[in-house]
Amino acid sequence: MPELPEMETYRQQLSRCIQGKTITGAEVTRPKSLNVEPEAFIRAVTGTRVLRLERRAKHLLFHLSSERVLVLHLMLGGWLFYGTDAEKPDRTFQITLDFQGEHLYFIGLRLGYLHLHAQAEVEDDLQKLGPEPFTLGFAEFQKVLASKRANLKVALTDQSFLSGIGNCYSDEICFIAGLLPSRTLPSLSDEEQLRLFEAMGSVLREAIQYGGYMANPLFVGDSLTGGFDAKCRVYDREGEPCVRCGQPIVFTELSSRKCFYCASCQS
Repeated sequence: MPELPEMETYRQQLSRCIQGKTITGAEVTRPKSLNVEPEAFIRAVTGTRVLRLERRAKHLLFHLSSERVLVLHLMLGGWLFYGTDAEKPDRTFQITLDFQGEHLYFIGLRLGYLHLHAQAEVEDDLQKLGPEPFTLGFAEFQKVLASKRANLKVALTDQSFLSGIGNCYSDEICFIAGLLPSRTLPSLSDEEQLRLFEAMGSVLREAIQYGGYMANPLFVGDSLTGGFDAKCRVYDREGEPCVRCGQPIVFTELSSRKCFYCASCQS
């Protein structure tokens, strides 16, 4: 599932492709991906310009000249592709936005969605999200930690606790911090809380720098998207030697979530 770095990569790259452009048409093949009828959606977006793109946690917001906002959540299996009809991947598209000969294809939206909202509705729609990692100083982070008693895996992936982190980056953050994902928040010392805070920032910034871990390119010639996959230390690395101590990476399920860690150098 796309997490904060993947959606930030989309925001940065897609802004260069469509910001300021007019949506000249749209197609919907899966009405359940919308919150309005397809005909109403197509009428509402056609002829509007994309003023800017904003990321909120795992959501991408398309601010339109009509003072409406498209709120995208890709969920599991969702991704985007931008290009001409000749360049499009051989996949099924649930929604397509047209930009005078080029198109933005929304792929794999079986669980994800693209909702149309008035600007005033967006905050209500996203109000349950917790603070984003980059908005917190260490003292604020400690206050957030004090509000929950769960283990690290559950806490870091809880979008009402901290927003934007999922399975991949929770494991990578715990590894860099040297903490087991099964550790409970109340068990962390001040020094371990600081390690966790610093690891959270460093991992997410590195992941954004290298385009996140999702492999599908956004457009033909895209050499950034997915670059972090090769840099993951533990996620999807079951049985591989730990980059720090050489012991095999362990895979397990923790609170019904898949979890990767080093049993030797995380404690």
